[in-house]
Amino acid sequence: MTEPAIIEVAMNGELPRRTNPQVPRTPEEVAKEALRCIAAGASILHNHTGDPVIGGSGSHDPEPYRAAWSQVLDRQPEALFYPTMPGGAPGQSIEQRYAHIEQLAQWGLLGLGLVDPGTTDLGRFHPDGRPRAGETVYQNTWADGVYMVETCRRLGVGMSVSIFEPGFLRFMLGYAEAEALPPGAFIKFYFGGSRAGFGLPPTEKALDAYLDMLEGTNLPWLVSVQGGDVAASGMARLALERGGHLQVGLEPSGDRTRSNSQLVEEAVGIARACGREPASFAEARTLIGAPRPSGI
Repeated sequence: MTEPAIIEVAMNGELPRRTNPQVPRTPEEVAKEALRCIAAGASILHNHTGDPVIGGSGSHDPEPYRAAWSQVLDRQPEALFYPTMPGGAPGQSIEQRYAHIEQLAQWGLLGLGLVDPGTTDLGRFHPDGRPRAGETVYQNTWADGVYMVETCRRLGVGMSVSIFEPGFLRFMLGYAEAEALPPGAFIKFYFGGSRAGFGLPPTEKALDAYLDMLEGTNLPWLVSVQGGDVAASGMARLALERGGHLQVGLEPSGDRTRSNSQLVEEAVGIARACGREPASFAEARTLIGAPRPSGI
């Protein structure tokens, strides 16, 4: 039997309503959107709250996550949720920036922890292609990355591992080669679309480069195109044909017209065209080797 495909949906990110009025922002909206996405075939769900990722206090309030996720988990107790976290800044410790993730785990709501093992310069371009003189940096040192991995190990949760650049993957491969990775690491290749000034481009050769690095680890992986279209670029089909999985949603795509559930439906259609059914929550947890919290 062909392996099921995990469809992850990143529901909002920093996308404003002026771009797409369907983007969910309040806990109630996130909960309703999550349930629609689950019905469409999503098995992992990710959202941001009103706390800024860059330029804020360095702390995220866990309450908006609890307000949204608990509504869904009451009806779908095996759903896998994970949050975002603040980028680093002077005077903001990783313990402070990761505290909401620990609290969500203590409440029994966290499906996956978050590991961002590196720093990303979030560059953008002028309409004519020249780089803008921006200063937006999502900062995480290797010491921060070690803290994230070891905290997920201590909490007994799987890990959503963001790979924005090849060096991020080399960090995780160090753990893998030492046979020191906690269970449940899910590798996520974030390719940079035409609007993004970071990451490898969404091409077959770029995917080949990442898969060559990953060879021999048996780590599960997905593809996402940040600031682009994972389906239209062809990356969705390429990944599915090679045994990978997909992230879709309004956060990576910035889609101006469709909803998250419509993007999930599109991904499910591509998966089925490749002979793969969307993974259930239990199948997704098994595929990534994520520990099962008590009570599930």
